[in-house]
Amino acid sequence: MEYPVQGVGLGLRRGMFTQLADHAAEVDSAVDFMEVAPENWIGVGGRFGRQFRQYAERFPLVCHGLSLSLGSPAPLDRDLLRNIRVFLDEFDVRCYTEHLSYCSDHGHLYDLMPIPFTGEAVEYVAGRIRQVQDVLERRIAVEHVSYYAAPGREMDELDFIRAVIERADCDLLLDVNNVYVNSVNFGYDPQAFLDGLPGERAVYIHIAGHSVRAADLRIDTHGADVIEPVWGLLDRAYENFGVIPTLLERDFNFPPVPTLLSEVDRIRSIQESALSRFDSGQARS
Repeated sequence: MEYPVQGVGLGLRRGMFTQLADHAAEVDSAVDFMEVAPENWIGVGGRFGRQFRQYAERFPLVCHGLSLSLGSPAPLDRDLLRNIRVFLDEFDVRCYTEHLSYCSDHGHLYDLMPIPFTGEAVEYVAGRIRQVQDVLERRIAVEHVSYYAAPGREMDELDFIRAVIERADCDLLLDVNNVYVNSVNFGYDPQAFLDGLPGERAVYIHIAGHSVRAADLRIDTHGADVIEPVWGLLDRAYENFGVIPTLLERDFNFPPVPTLLSEVDRIRSIQESALSRFDSGQARS
């Protein structure tokens, strides 16, 4: 696959702006691309709008949507889709992704709800993804999400993900933290799950931290440091699928920028180590 971006990225959040500006040289040196949610920036003007445009001029952008609600019974929001298309074109966005979930039914639920793993849902969601791609006039990628219940389950989660992506003929946003969180919450082997994902369709990877609520409960918060098992899954993803561009998500509890960039640097270090293994023929077959 020809990736839309290269290297290591950072999720751009409004709460980071002041700190990032204070460390502009270090950020420019460490970060290759940035990701934004278009819903947070469509139509934004004033000081924040000017600051956002400065980042759009400095970094290649990818977009990760929050509100399309691909699995919702409600009709697709065509007005939102048209606004997203204008935004993607205006800022020369390299890639658009959304969640394989739903968040609305004639009103927003303000959470990402799991789509039932059924054959009927595969056909329904794949059809909606194809409609989105037609309106946007570009391929999109979908992210397999963290979830905490599996209502109406008739299929294995991996089979569901693979079937949707194949039927929709879309790409994958691979999230190694979601793999780990779900593996704890549902008691499966995270490495085996990762191995079964269609990584050949991955446009880039997400990595993030999460919250520990109990021995068998993790919540995908993006508000903490990445833990060692998740770093290990990132390395395995590279072994499985090649060195895919990777983005660090941090949505709140922002650490000092040098601390944040140390995680960005660790992604790059793992990428370089994987490339060295490939060059020396040591990668796992």
